[in-house]
Amino acid sequence: MIVPITGKVAYPITLDPTVWIFDDRKILLEEAFLQNTDNKDEDDELEKASKRWDRAVFNPPVNKSISRFEGEKILKNSYVMPIIDFIDNAEMNDNAESATLATSNGEVSISLNELRNGLFLFAVDGKTVKDDGPVHFFYQDGSNQENPIKGVQKIIIK
Repeated sequence: MIVPITGKVAYPITLDPTVWIFDDRKILLEEAFLQNTDNKDEDDELEKASKRWDRAVFNPPVNKSISRFEGEKILKNSYVMPIIDFIDNAEMNDNAESATLATSNGEVSISLNELRNGLFLFAVDGKTVKDDGPVHFFYQDGSNQENPIKGVQKIIIK
């Protein structure tokens, strides 16, 4: 149930989607693609990076406490996780050109931009993705919402 990020990165890391249910960065699946259409005119990339930094430094991404109501809500919803923070932490090399998602059904090549802006489905109805898991990949624009890349087991930066 882990997803390593390897290849042309300064720091190969391993993602554990089973703990993301407690992460404040998670997004409800039904709101994930609505949010992207509303934010198309958002600030430039530098300002976005600044906001991410401020959130990471001043608001750690893990819930401090969860009320009983929030806990029940978590166990009933489906969630996606933005991948960008993990890719940034791995620090892709300057000569990286593309990414490959190694899945249970073969490999899928995508651009680095598609990877950075992508979303991982990690929970369906509050439970980890076991069928074709551990995660499913969605493009930011939701163009593959009906047919995500399933069974992602490894990310290889090439």
